[in-house]
Amino acid sequence: MILETIKCNSLTYEQKIITLARLAENSLNVLNKSEKLKEYMEKNIICDLMEGEAPYRPRYIVPDYDKFMKQGSEFLGLDTPTNIWEAVNNLLILYKHVPSITTMPVYLGNIDYLLDPFITDENEAYLAIKLFLKHVDSTITDSFCHANIGPLETKAGRIILKVMRELQLPTPNLTLKYDESTSKALALDSIETALSTAKPSFANNKMFEQDFKGEYGIVSCYNGLKVGGGANTLIRIKLGTLAKEAQSIEDFFTRVLPDVTAEVLTFIDERSRFLIDESGFFESSFLVKEGLIEKEKFTGLFGVVGLAECVNHLLSATEQKERFGYSEIANELGEKIIKTLYTSIENHKSKYAGSFFNNSHLLHSQVGIDTDVNESPGCRIPIGEEPELLEHILQSAPFHKYCPSGIGDIFIFDQTYNNNIEAILDIINGAFANEMRFFSLYGSDSDVVRVTGYLVKKSEMAKLDRGEQVLRDTTILGKGARDNAKALERRLRYGK
Repeated sequence: MILETIKCNSLTYEQKIITLARLAENSLNVLNKSEKLKEYMEKNIICDLMEGEAPYRPRYIVPDYDKFMKQGSEFLGLDTPTNIWEAVNNLLILYKHVPSITTMPVYLGNIDYLLDPFITDENEAYLAIKLFLKHVDSTITDSFCHANIGPLETKAGRIILKVMRELQLPTPNLTLKYDESTSKALALDSIETALSTAKPSFANNKMFEQDFKGEYGIVSCYNGLKVGGGANTLIRIKLGTLAKEAQSIEDFFTRVLPDVTAEVLTFIDERSRFLIDESGFFESSFLVKEGLIEKEKFTGLFGVVGLAECVNHLLSATEQKERFGYSEIANELGEKIIKTLYTSIENHKSKYAGSFFNNSHLLHSQVGIDTDVNESPGCRIPIGEEPELLEHILQSAPFHKYCPSGIGDIFIFDQTYNNNIEAILDIINGAFANEMRFFSLYGSDSDVVRVTGYLVKKSEMAKLDRGEQVLRDTTILGKGARDNAKALERRLRYGK
């Protein structure tokens, strides 16, 4: 594999380095894995999302960038910025030193709030922000990188949206924290931008602030995490595959689900143990020493995919009216499964889950990976089976309260909505009033598209189809999700 990677002409130099590092890490055997865990992993029921065999950095890191902007960095030799150019320069330098499972930062901060205090000349700020975002896209070549704006309108926020439309770049991903304090003008500007370039998504700011007791960040695909903290690891269950282990619905709840849940929680603890007790990350990182992250604000994520397939299998549901997304019985069974998992995770106390989270891990509706087949992302209705928009939202919303660390649906709108973006805002307001946590959208004619949670360009996937190199490794993942999971075939929502 090492020589094959070195000789591969379809990988960039940077992609080769990352691949070689992963091969080196995976040559080690330092984690304690039970025989039952190994069996579940061999059956493809428990998945470690290719995190590697020796965790030496948290999966997701959410630095306190506001603190960084106020204090500078002794380690990096940076003073506090005094103008827009110093502000963007300082951030770009820090980003280079924020690791994650992708080797690149998955969170860039509330970039409008970070940059707005330095805007004195809007034309100069526009140029600085445009170069800043272009630099991010060209150097953080992975669209799991995520920035936030809002909820309040700022000059920087409006400039960011304008630049996003102009550049049409997949990185960084972007979310608007949305609540009653968000101006209608900013919300409509965000929708117009999303129809053009698949971002920003809308986060229900009220729900997230309640769950994270204040400041939080939306990172990676749509993961909610505490600012100043992050996630040590993310392990998931493929519920659709797991359901085949059960002899009945009762057997699923009394034997199968509790057993696999215990194995996942133990594995989350084990990966976190090595990271915290042995890797030395929290003792050596300047991010800790300068107060940008705190160990007690980190936790583990328990992910799920394939809820729909699990429910449909347990009910032997073949007709549409009997299946998840349509049948009241199926939807109630799905919620019972998620609620059971939520309770089990909350009741599992671990010294490797931070005190901020009462020493519990968090449930995460995981968006899937490029090799998934017949396992719908998280709690979503399978692609191709989506009901009408209203029914879809009302069916999805009840699951969102169980997944503070990430859950959401993606809606594709026909180009006719470009002339009626207020209708989409009405839809989002209605969804959030029904406690939907996260709402993503893009337009049918957009080149930048949202795959499962991250962004890719259709034109870049076409390059891969021709065997050409691409800049971003997420394009490779997007192509796999397109081919294996029909990720670009969601139901199109037409305007009137």
